Amino acid sequence: MNRTVQDRQFDSSVGGTSPASELADLLREARSRTLDLVADLSDGQMIGPRLAIVNPPIWEIGHVAWFQEFWVLRHLRKQRPLLEGADALYNSTDVVHETRWDLRLPNRHKTLEYMGAVLDRAIHLLQSSDNPVEEEIFFHLFSIFHEDMHDEAITYTRQTLGYPPPKLSAATARRPGAGAFPGDAEIPGGTFMLGATPDFPFVFDNEKWAHPVHVKPFRIARAPVTNAEFAAFVEDGGYLKRKFWSDEGWLWLESGGAPKLEQSFAKFFGKESKPKTEPLSSPGKIDHPVYWERESGGRWLQRLFDTCVPLSEHLPVIHVNWYEAEAFCNWAGRRLPTEAEWEMAASCEPGADGRGITERKRIFPWGDEPPAPDRANLDWSAMGCVEVGALPDGDSAFGCRQMIGNLWEWTASDFQPYPGFVMDPYKEYSQPWFGTHKVLRGGCWATRSRLIRNTWRNFYTPDRSDVWAGFRTCAR
Repeated sequence: MNRTVQDRQFDSSVGGTSPASELADLLREARSRTLDLVADLSDGQMIGPRLAIVNPPIWEIGHVAWFQEFWVLRHLRKQRPLLEGADALYNSTDVVHETRWDLRLPNRHKTLEYMGAVLDRAIHLLQSSDNPVEEEIFFHLFSIFHEDMHDEAITYTRQTLGYPPPKLSAATARRPGAGAFPGDAEIPGGTFMLGATPDFPFVFDNEKWAHPVHVKPFRIARAPVTNAEFAAFVEDGGYLKRKFWSDEGWLWLESGGAPKLEQSFAKFFGKESKPKTEPLSSPGKIDHPVYWERESGGRWLQRLFDTCVPLSEHLPVIHVNWYEAEAFCNWAGRRLPTEAEWEMAASCEPGADGRGITERKRIFPWGDEPPAPDRANLDWSAMGCVEVGALPDGDSAFGCRQMIGNLWEWTASDFQPYPGFVMDPYKEYSQPWFGTHKVLRGGCWATRSRLIRNTWRNFYTPDRSDVWAGFRTCAR
């Protein structure tokens, strides 16, 4: 992290606060959000069923604290471990995922004690100097953003397992209705710099560094695909027609899709608390998105956390995987945008003569001002998605809506390194996943506003439908 970034992220002249105090506030707020997300869960729910797509929440919150201790206290400050044997419990690189339910983890009380001790020690050492050096700032921000990402994961774990929505005091649950937002935006194409530049506040290794990419003119949907649009694909038998699916997608479909949860639900939930609809179809019988269920009268319902509600036609379709998005596009005569096209539509500005693009790139679709509730649905504020026509103040220069917030958007691109890629200290963050994952862009309603921007790259395997992801399309 260079000096320009430090000055931009922490200006000690604003409000009379020091960089150390600002960082300490961020550390406290991140930890408070983590604890709020699990505060209402029972001890049994903190363990949960053994599934390939989630972690036991009790393990996940301990891992968040361990990660902070490992990088901030032990790596940076050369401190001794606060919890004996913690590496064997919480190091996600070494602890095989399927074994995390079998570990002799500290109980809830001890886990919270450990989390508190790590946070207190980190803040105490941070505040011993009002002017932390760049390396200190880097690792503190690293631990904060890592915690933010796990907080989003805890939120989709609650959805996967049919738990109630988290109770957050910061949430307003305000969901403005604005209907659909049809049509395409015309993007003139050109050469632009894909990726982040060194003057960004914090940059993950897979965003480094901006490099020229030429993009041909294209048309991209002004809004994500809606439930109503996707329901038309389902009603037309889209899941049953081989011609719409790639070989890999059809194999996923025939195998029954993602990990089978029915037995886990039957074992984990009692008769009264079992969700009204199973989150996944039976093997070989997938014919609709994972959390949809049809009533006897033909109306579609959707499970949101522990409640089934009528499918809202103007909300974006969510919890669909890359294969499903690709099949819809084939059915509709459309295609997914590449990540370069997505970033151009989100960040570039048209030339003065209406032809081509300028050299300027926006940090966010609407400009360089930070996210606000009237621009983007982030930070759990709405506790779910808003209609695709909402939040016009967040439009990009080309008129694309909700490119930041509301839901992650699948792109056509494989997750690959940018030219000259160099791993950050946390070597396992990006490099192991190149070539096996697909890129998603934009963030969702449970993404932190301090984390997301136009250049931020998320990545999941194409079979994942548990995350808060949908998609928008391009004209062929």
